[in-house]
Amino acid sequence: MAPGLVETVADRTVDQKTEEVTKDKRQAEYKEAFAQSAKSTNYEGELKGSAKHPPAAYPHYLPYWDDVTYPPLEPFEAIEHGKDADPSFPNLLGNADVTDVTANIGAEVKGVQLSKLNKAGKDELALFVAQKKVVAFRDQDFADLPIQEALDFAEYYGPSHIHQASGAPKGFPRVHLVHRSADDTTAHDFFQERTNSITWHTDVSFEMQPPGTTFLYLLDGPTAGGDTLFGNMAEAYNRLSPEFQKRLHGLKAIHSGHEQAVNAKARNSVVRREPVSNVHPIVRTHPATGEKALYVNPQFTRRIVGFKKEESDYLLKFLYDHIALGADLQARMKWEKGSVIVWDNRITAHTAILDWQDGQRRHLARLTPQAERPYETEWHE
Repeated sequence: MAPGLVETVADRTVDQKTEEVTKDKRQAEYKEAFAQSAKSTNYEGELKGSAKHPPAAYPHYLPYWDDVTYPPLEPFEAIEHGKDADPSFPNLLGNADVTDVTANIGAEVKGVQLSKLNKAGKDELALFVAQKKVVAFRDQDFADLPIQEALDFAEYYGPSHIHQASGAPKGFPRVHLVHRSADDTTAHDFFQERTNSITWHTDVSFEMQPPGTTFLYLLDGPTAGGDTLFGNMAEAYNRLSPEFQKRLHGLKAIHSGHEQAVNAKARNSVVRREPVSNVHPIVRTHPATGEKALYVNPQFTRRIVGFKKEESDYLLKFLYDHIALGADLQARMKWEKGSVIVWDNRITAHTAILDWQDGQRRHLARLTPQAERPYETEWHE
C-alpha cells in the first residue's frame, strides 16, 4: 500500500506543477482581472436572481458565446468627424452642465441626451471627447434603447469592432460585454495570484485600425467600487523632455492579440477570429486635435521594432511606469445608473478596478467603432 500512496502523491505533485507552469505561461505577458466565459457566467442566477441579489436588470444583454467565426477585419477609409465640429459645441453643450473631473483629463456632463443628437452634435461629441479625453454623460437612455439603435448611433463614428473572445448579446456580436455575475466571488481567487487588478491598456491596439471614439454604458453595477481609471496619453507624452520625445519619434512597436486568444482558449472560451499582430508608432497623432500621444500599453505591446529584447524591455518598462505612476494625469471615473462614459482610445489608456468582493453584479456594454490606422507626424521641438 505504501508505494501506491507515494505514487499518488507524486502524481498529484506533478499535476500541480504542470498547472502552475501553464498558469505562469498564461500570465507572463497578459494579465486578466475580468476574464469571462460561458463557464463563469451563472445564467440561472442572472435570470432568476438569488437570495442575496436580484436578477439582471437587462437580461437581453447577458453574454453568450457561440461557435461562429469571422473573417479578418477589412481595411477601410476612416472619417474623423471631430474635424467638422464647431469648437464652441452649441449642439452638444448648449443646455448642458459640464464639470471637469481633473485639470487635464475627464469631464462629467448632465443635461444632454446623446441618443437625440443631430449630425452636428455628433461631430461636436467627437471633438469634445478628444479634448477632454474621457467624458461621463449622466442620465442617458442607451441601456433602454433597442440594441440595434445604440449600435447605429456608435457606428456614425466607424464600423463596429467584433471582439475576438468576449461574450456578446444574442444576435449582436458587435457589442462587447463586460460582465461579472452576481454571487461571483472569483476576485478572491484572482488576488491569490496577484497583488492588484490594474491592467493599463488601450482597447484592442493590436488591430490594424484600432478604436477611436468609444462608448461604455452601465447595465448593473456594485453600490461601491468597480470604477474605471483613465490616463491622458497626450499629457504623458508632453511630460517627457524634448530630447526624449525626439528619440521616441520614428520608433514602432508590435502589438499582439495572440496572448488574449491563448488565454481565452485556456479557459475554454471561444476565439472568433484568427488573432493578429500589427506594428504601430510609439507616438501617434490625433487627426482632429493634432496632439501627439504615447501609444504603448503593457497588455498588448510586445516589442519595439529594431531593438534587441533587453533594450526593448528597458524602454517599454520606463514608458509603462511613466503611465502607471502618473496619478497627476489620470481620472477615476465612477459609474452610476444611466451613465455612458465616452473616451477616445487613441489618446488614452484605461484600466478597470476590481475592488469589490461582495458578489454584486457588474455588467456593462461597450460600443467600439474603429478609427484610422495609427500614424505619427513630424517631430517639432
